[in-house]
Amino acid sequence: DGEIARPDREAKWHKVPLIRTRLSRARQLEIATPQGDWLPAPGAECDRAVSAFLGFAASIRPFRQKDAPDYAGLLTAESYRKAPIHLLTTASLARLKALHPEGAADPRRFRPNIVVDVAAIEGSFPETEWIGRKLAIGDLRLTISEPCRRCGFTIIAQDGFDHDAAILRNLVRHNAHNFGVYCTVDRPASVGVGEMMRFI
Repeated sequence: DGEIARPDREAKWHKVPLIRTRLSRARQLEIATPQGDWLPAPGAECDRAVSAFLGFAASIRPFRQKDAPDYAGLLTAESYRKAPIHLLTTASLARLKALHPEGAADPRRFRPNIVVDVAAIEGSFPETEWIGRKLAIGDLRLTISEPCRRCGFTIIAQDGFDHDAAILRNLVRHNAHNFGVYCTVDRPASVGVGEMMRFI
């Protein structure tokens, strides 16, 4: 019926974050339900697996035809349109871990596009102070546009992580509800693991 999954708002979608995703060597999206095999998506087989896991009819659909050129079904709407890039530092992950030692301050819980290795700074979520600055990672050029305000998605159980309301509670108390930053792209480029970030 065109409804978009919103695990942060409706309980029926709470199991969605347990579905794993990856890109194959051919840059094809693949998904796997818990205890299931990796399946190409979109596709009838993956839709059957997702529907069986959730307990109701559901499908994986692209929102841009160019992302799945062989797909002939209905497209979906974008769920998040704030910015194309979400950047997070290891310093912020360390700060959250210090505030909530029992929790899993793992970047996979927060789904950033880019994780930057930055030495921990006591009492600081450093990228929150970088708003308006421009940076380069290899040939990629970005402008840091605004803090990334976190929602209830961050507390929901995911593959490898339990439900944890204290994650969001600590971000609300200590970083105005934010974790990481959004970036706009000034010059697109491919980025490899280990490339240095620098301000420009």
